[in-house]
Amino acid sequence: MSAPLKTLLTRPDRLAPGHRMCAGCGAPVAVRAVMRALDPEDKAVVSCATGCLEVSTFTYPYTAWRDSFIHNAFENAAATLSGAEAAYRALSRDGRVQGRYRFVAFGGDGGTYDIGFQSLSGAMERGHPMLYVCYDNGAYMNTGIQRSSATPAYADTTTSPSGTVSQGKPQRRKDMTRILAAHGIPYAAQSAFTADFRDLHAKAEKSFACGGAAFLNVLAPCPRGWRYEARDLMKISKLAVDTCFWPLYEIEAGVLHLTYTPKKKLPVTEFLSAQGRFSHLFPGGEPAEAVTVIQEAVDREWETLGNLDGKRLH
Repeated sequence: MSAPLKTLLTRPDRLAPGHRMCAGCGAPVAVRAVMRALDPEDKAVVSCATGCLEVSTFTYPYTAWRDSFIHNAFENAAATLSGAEAAYRALSRDGRVQGRYRFVAFGGDGGTYDIGFQSLSGAMERGHPMLYVCYDNGAYMNTGIQRSSATPAYADTTTSPSGTVSQGKPQRRKDMTRILAAHGIPYAAQSAFTADFRDLHAKAEKSFACGGAAFLNVLAPCPRGWRYEARDLMKISKLAVDTCFWPLYEIEAGVLHLTYTPKKKLPVTEFLSAQGRFSHLFPGGEPAEAVTVIQEAVDREWETLGNLDGKRLH
């Protein structure tokens, strides 16, 4: 049974505030919410792919993590954590480790969708009881805002720049949540933090309680790469959800359920126009044809999810 939100919010933070993440970054907000879902008596082992989160929270000999922390290469966070989980089971059988440990991996979209996909797929296929969390900021932000396969179509990045011959990245982003769910894992979900944190907290709790491998894809806006004011973090996240640009759903035991339906679905222009990475789509303040293409894609995806709501996928 889910703990009341007020109870969760009073739990001590397992990520200390003394980190070096940018003001207005979504990643530490996502991390703190996920880690709050752990029972206070639980011990945790955290692995973190190289990226913004790792370099800003762990600079030897300093760490912002209150739990055991493993820094991995870009590509092997899931593989390392699955090894730690297997070692824990072996040591527990021999009575050499006591207490309940939880295993959580964090990676950005570069270390999840692209470079780390092979090791993540392997860990999910093997069914290790661990949670992998992608803080999806839609590009390789730590190394210079290069496009990834999570970068939305038409976004301006340093390797898919907008200009006279290009309108940004030409490809759509990869549907990572459903790709991971297709591994047959007990739980996969897509979430975000808005003015109401219940969705993210509830999904994190379900991830830890599912008894097997779980994947949580959390939208994590980036002020540098998305080009918005730090104070607008929550506004940007809420617009992504209310325009259905980032739909919220879960796939539990193979069945898909929408977990949020906006009372009034906003046009995608409200989300796009709030960010500098899409400013080229509004020449003279008016939306370009590409905005219509994006809106049509968002509408199709929302209709698809609506048709799948309540149905078994795997």
